[in-house]
Amino acid sequence: MNLSNKRFLGVAGEPFWRISRKDLDKLMTTLDITFVRLSQCLLASGAHLAVARVDACTIHYCLRGVGFILMDGESPIRLTPHTLVIVPPGRAMRIVATERPTALRNVGKGSVGLFVPGSSCRHTVGDDQPTLVLACGTFRATYGPALDLFASLAAPIVETFDVHDQLDQVIACALAELAAQDVGVGPMSAALLKVVLLALLRRCLVSTKAWVERFAMLSDPPIARAFAEMASRPSLPHTVQSLSHAVGLSRSAFMARFSAAFGEAPMSLLRRLRMRHAADLLAANALSIDQVALNVGYQSRSSFTRSFRRYYGSDPSEYRSNAQSEQSSRAAPAEDAIEQSDAA
Repeated sequence: MNLSNKRFLGVAGEPFWRISRKDLDKLMTTLDITFVRLSQCLLASGAHLAVARVDACTIHYCLRGVGFILMDGESPIRLTPHTLVIVPPGRAMRIVATERPTALRNVGKGSVGLFVPGSSCRHTVGDDQPTLVLACGTFRATYGPALDLFASLAAPIVETFDVHDQLDQVIACALAELAAQDVGVGPMSAALLKVVLLALLRRCLVSTKAWVERFAMLSDPPIARAFAEMASRPSLPHTVQSLSHAVGLSRSAFMARFSAAFGEAPMSLLRRLRMRHAADLLAANALSIDQVALNVGYQSRSSFTRSFRRYYGSDPSEYRSNAQSEQSSRAAPAEDAIEQSDAA
């Protein structure tokens, strides 16, 4: 593997590792979409759509309007035109058509009227004119010998494109194909979604978000599987022995190949993964600090606090408070602009 693009970043949420151009080109060449189902979802202002858990990844592309995706344990994901979100399998969510973050507090969590993405060509919520229009669906993407690229995804992928990328036009064509159900609809819609995913994969070289890591080690599948296990389930009591056994390598071979890939030992990287996951959970403000500690593999709040302070220079409670303040300051200008527009 070409190691020239390796990066070790200390900022919460940023990638420890980045794929090389050579390996990315190989991945993009062999990417295969085995199925895709899409729905056009139209939400009136203030409406919210409850999305069911499904056993495949779901994709959500904002065609028009502003809103939010809400999931347990995650910060609200803001939707604006050209925002692309890929959600891990088995995650329920709510999509809310609102520009005001304060309105999210009133969104219920009931399971009435769950919508399965891709189950219909068009799904409308609310009686008024839609203010939020999305393409929502399910898909499966494979690489090499049936390796599902997104099956072990632990957190949503969120990237925002712009009008010059023309992904809205590609999505619109895919929706039209699926609605028409003409001959060849399967391969045609899969080819169109592949264009969208290829545009996402190009971001692996420049995005500062942690999702790019999952593609960084595909030329060494055992190490990729070990890293995915650590990243997706940081609360488990992983050891070098358990990880090497899980991927079918001897302890010595696993240590050598892991260190060659990352430049550090597995347990050292595991600690950093746990701290980054803890930072994300604290920023989401959905769990207590004791619960955050348990979710990243610490039985003791005090030992978790000491480790977190070493990585981020502040206690978990202080980090959470600062993260919430930053989110509020980002939301305030948008709300002020909305209020001024309403007043006018």
